[in-house]
Amino acid sequence: MRTDMGISGRISRLFLHSQLTPLIALIAVLMGVFAVIVTPREEEPQINVTMANVFIPFPGASASDVEHLVSTPAEQVLSQIAGIDHVYSVSRPGMSILTVQFKVGEDRIQSLVKLYDTINSHADWVSPYLGVQKPIIKPVGIDDVPILTLTLWTKNKGEGAFELEQVAHSAEVELKRVAGVREVKTIGGPQHMIRVLMDADRMNAYHLSAEDLRDALQFSNASQPSGSLVENNREVLVQTGTFLSSSEDVRRLVVGVFEGRPIFMSDVAKVVDGPDQPEHYVWIGKQKGEHPA
Repeated sequence: MRTDMGISGRISRLFLHSQLTPLIALIAVLMGVFAVIVTPREEEPQINVTMANVFIPFPGASASDVEHLVSTPAEQVLSQIAGIDHVYSVSRPGMSILTVQFKVGEDRIQSLVKLYDTINSHADWVSPYLGVQKPIIKPVGIDDVPILTLTLWTKNKGEGAFELEQVAHSAEVELKRVAGVREVKTIGGPQHMIRVLMDADRMNAYHLSAEDLRDALQFSNASQPSGSLVENNREVLVQTGTFLSSSEDVRRLVVGVFEGRPIFMSDVAKVVDGPDQPEHYVWIGKQKGEHPA
């Protein structure tokens, strides 16, 4: 009995008895090895996933005001961009954070250009008199993924997170010199801070308020151009004001006048130079420890 195998069966029978079959198989294996060697390892296949975080400061506003006056209008505007997949927002006191996610495959450069153009062309979505500041755009890509996380710790009880953070910042400089490193940053540290602890009794005695101290700090920690002097074909730019550079500058800051004599910051407040107050703690090795740098 003879069975018609069809075209696929005849092709299979041809290669079954052909002397070229081993050669074709060898070529296929070599091409596969070559493809494995030359194919980029970063993404297989290459994937364009474009995202961006948009930070919109709104100092002094509550979370509810931020949501209604900034986040909701911003979502409506950004959702109109072609290629947008999702728009998320988080409203916090004084800050609106929007995450814009484009569809997979959208060109990264073109997507970011459209995002910048949309935000700049709709800069008037809220009244400028409300105090809403200029948006800050931080692009996020598939490469912005932590590859290595290091935790610094010490057995020395005399050293805490503040000292570890200084070591971490020193290590950042060396790590950034390593070839292939894209970004290095330190998180979790208490940050270097100069804190002003006001003494209410002494402030009342000198007839000063918290606003007086705040205004003195703001006005004294500023520098701006005040013109230029031209003489003998030379121009000298004049800069007035200086920035506060140390805790001693803050202590010697004049905050008011009482009975004809200046009142210094050290007269009405305690100036502390060091780490900020910790906001969180972590456990390392199932033991209590300070938040790492």
